[in-house]
Amino acid sequence: MDFFQQLILALIQGLTEFLPISSSAHLILVPKLVGWADQGLAFDVAVHVGTLTAVVAYFRHELKLMSRDWVRSITTRQQTAESRLAWGVLIGTIPVGLCGLLFKDIIETSLRSPQVIATTTILFGLLLLWADRQGKRQRDEHTLSWRDIVIIGCAQALALIPGTSRSGITITAGLMLGLTRTAAARFSFLLSIPAIVLPGMLITFELVQQETMVDWQSLIVGSIISGLSAYACIHFFLKLLDKIGMMPFVVYRILLGVVLFFVFA
Repeated sequence: MDFFQQLILALIQGLTEFLPISSSAHLILVPKLVGWADQGLAFDVAVHVGTLTAVVAYFRHELKLMSRDWVRSITTRQQTAESRLAWGVLIGTIPVGLCGLLFKDIIETSLRSPQVIATTTILFGLLLLWADRQGKRQRDEHTLSWRDIVIIGCAQALALIPGTSRSGITITAGLMLGLTRTAAARFSFLLSIPAIVLPGMLITFELVQQETMVDWQSLIVGSIISGLSAYACIHFFLKLLDKIGMMPFVVYRILLGVVLFFVFA
C-alpha cells in the first residue's frame, strides 16, 4: 500500500469503529469501490490495535477503578458499582466470542457481500432510530442488571454480520433498555475492549502461521493514525451525542445502503 491508502483506511477504521455506522462494512467496501487490493490481515490487526489503544486511553480512569474493584470482588466477594460494570463487560463479551468461533467461516465468506452489507446497514439503522425515539433514556450504565447485560451481549453478537455495526447494535440495545444515549454509548465503548482484543488475537495467531513479509512501517503508520482518529471520535461523539441524537447516523446509513444497492445491483 502507498501512504495515501494507509491514511484513508486507518482513518476509516478510527472514525467508524465507535460510530454506529459499521467499521467492518467500510473497510470491506472502500477497497472494492476504488479498486484497491485487499489490505491484508496484518494491516487490519494494526488499525484495530490503534482503536483499542484509543478506547483504553480514553477510559483509563474508569478502567483503573473497574479493574481494582473487580479484583477485590474476587477476593472479598463484595460487589461495587465498578466491579459490577467490569463483570458486565466480561459477561457481555461471551455471546460474541462464542458466535465468532462457531460461525467464523460463514461470516468471512457468505456474509461479506455488498448486498448483505447494504441490507443490514439500512435495517439496523432504522432499528437504531426506533430505539432512540422509543427509549426512556433514564438510566446510566451502572444500573444495568445481569439480564440487561446478557441482552446487550447477544445484540453485540449480531455485529458479526458486516454492516450491522458493533457500536450501533449495542447502543440500540442499551437505548431499548432505558439507558441514556451517553450511558449506552459508554457501555458500548467499554464492551468494545474485549471485543477488539479477542478477534485481534485470533487474527494475529493466523498471521504468525503465515510465512509472509511484514511491512512494519505501514503497520505503525496505520496504528497511529487509527488510534488518534478514534480517540478524537470518542471524545466528540460523547460530547455531542445528546445534542445531535442518532438521526444523522441513521440518515447516513440509509443513504449508504441505497448507494450500495445501486452500485452493486
